[in-house]
Amino acid sequence: MSKTAKDTIEFPTFDASKATEQLRDFTEKGMEQTKEVYAKLKSGAEEAQKTFESTYETAKTSSADLSLKTIGAMRANAESAFAHLEALVGVKSVSEFIELQTAWLRKSVEMGVEQAKDIQAASTKAAEDVAKPFKTAFEKSLKDLKVA
Repeated sequence: MSKTAKDTIEFPTFDASKATEQLRDFTEKGMEQTKEVYAKLKSGAEEAQKTFESTYETAKTSSADLSLKTIGAMRANAESAFAHLEALVGVKSVSEFIELQTAWLRKSVEMGVEQAKDIQAASTKAAEDVAKPFKTAFEKSLKDLKVA
């Protein structure tokens, strides 16, 4: 009797215990990966929260400093204007008026330039201080991504 192709091919049998074991292993690996991803997300969220809190505090402090500088400049300008008005009240001639006015204008412009420099420096520092936590967190995230 000759063998046919049907007689020489063996079909694998289905073993339910192996399938159950493979499914269990697959599920356990999936759960482990899910736990790892969750831990990374949780850690990332906590870091982001710390960054936002730090940035908020820095922004609040920087804003207060900038406000104080601005108020100080406005106060100095007002005092200068009142002192100038008091001096103008005692003017006895046109030439004295022009001399006082010219000196006050020169002083006001110089004071305004200095105030603008101070406020610009404070604004620049505030912007750098506020951006620093985000920059640090972003660089850390990029480094972590390169490692992973």
